Amino acid sequence: MSKFHPMPDTCPDAVPIKVDRVFDSCSDRDCLSNVQILMDGGELPPNVTLVKSRCVKVSDICMNIEPVPFNRGFFSIDLTYTFRVELMAYERACGSPTLLTGTAYAGKNVILYGGESSSKTFFSNGKPCSSGEECSESVNLPTAAVQVVEPIALETRVGMVCPPAPEGSSAVPIRTVIMTLGLFSVVELFRPVTILVPTYEYTIPTKECRADTESPCAVFDKIRFPAEEFSPGSVNGMGDFSPDCGCGATTDSIESEEKPL
Repeated sequence: MSKFHPMPDTCPDAVPIKVDRVFDSCSDRDCLSNVQILMDGGELPPNVTLVKSRCVKVSDICMNIEPVPFNRGFFSIDLTYTFRVELMAYERACGSPTLLTGTAYAGKNVILYGGESSSKTFFSNGKPCSSGEECSESVNLPTAAVQVVEPIALETRVGMVCPPAPEGSSAVPIRTVIMTLGLFSVVELFRPVTILVPTYEYTIPTKECRADTESPCAVFDKIRFPAEEFSPGSVNGMGDFSPDCGCGATTDSIESEEKPL
């Protein structure tokens, strides 16, 4: 357990600052299988026989933090991912696609060390304290942060699922889309702490402020020729994955992408 060190009296070049210290973190690659898509229009249209993924994005992450019993300093983090999905639906493989949208959810749990603290910290919010009015916030749990890149659609297929049914009645299977998603994530636990840092006198920047007055063609001449864009990728070097998958495209743009050269 770390000891509290008071600020030394003879240290004129050090100042205390408030920062968020990361106590523990982890990275993960999750293969989320059998993810059921809740179609915005309800059930998948009966004439759809083939679906392809056009775009999958993480729209929200819900987090819940609780202390792990009998293991002081460790916290259980429950994560619920919300995905927005765009699909190209076909009546037949050689037909024109229809754009469909939906939402999917997936959860996971991680346990990280978040430090021990029996104190409470209060922050003013600028409002005067009065009876019945909140003027501060109590913080005694670490804060969780999750970083993700956009998911990779590994499989997309049409399937039958049984939605929850009211008590006393049987569930009726419905047609929907089932996906397998690949997701890279980093989870961190941090707390606000006070640390000492050395300070230096402020200096004026030496770089001058100026606008680029060159002509557009002169600027273009300085751009490196993108030779790699003209070289087909091999199996072992398929190029960098780009999360820009064209969400929000119209049906006309989808049809233009499906036309053969």
